[in-house]
Amino acid sequence: MTYSDAAQRRGKRERLATAAAQVLHEQGMEKTTIADIARAADVPVGNVYYYFKTKDQLVEAAIDAHAHTLADMISTLDALPTPQDRLKALLAGWVEQRELTARYGCPTGSLASELDKRDDGLDRTLAKVMRVLLDWAEQQFLAMGRAADARELAVALIASYQGISLLTNTFRDPDLMASEARRLSHWIDSLT
Repeated sequence: MTYSDAAQRRGKRERLATAAAQVLHEQGMEKTTIADIARAADVPVGNVYYYFKTKDQLVEAAIDAHAHTLADMISTLDALPTPQDRLKALLAGWVEQRELTARYGCPTGSLASELDKRDDGLDRTLAKVMRVLLDWAEQQFLAMGRAADARELAVALIASYQGISLLTNTFRDPDLMASEARRLSHWIDSLT
């Protein structure tokens, strides 16, 4: 296999993983078929089985895509000068996605809720991804000098996001996300 063959294979696999994350978010686990994912990735359905033998393997790839997206986001946020700036930029990113959240909910939270109903361990795999964000938020509060309650503050921040994502989706009201982000921004300011 040549380098370009390997790159092309990796390209299709990554497209399928990204498409799986998108389609699972938009349609949910039960409604999503391998054919739906293949169509979204612009890959012939027969080729999917070369990369992924089962729908569960595609779900694992979607979880991996969530992990990569989160890692990229954290890398971008970490370039900001202060922990307050980083936390507020996280909020701004959530607000940018408010229309999508209003239609489908939080991509990771919705998938976590669906995987929790299964007994295959994929829920724990996704929990590791969510823990990365929680740990990162805790580090920001530690950097703000909140050693005594950094973990609790991180949990409160992530729980607020998950809660407002659910409400934004339930009421199909993206303005809820924006107003909660403003409240959380003031809350972050009040902690210093």
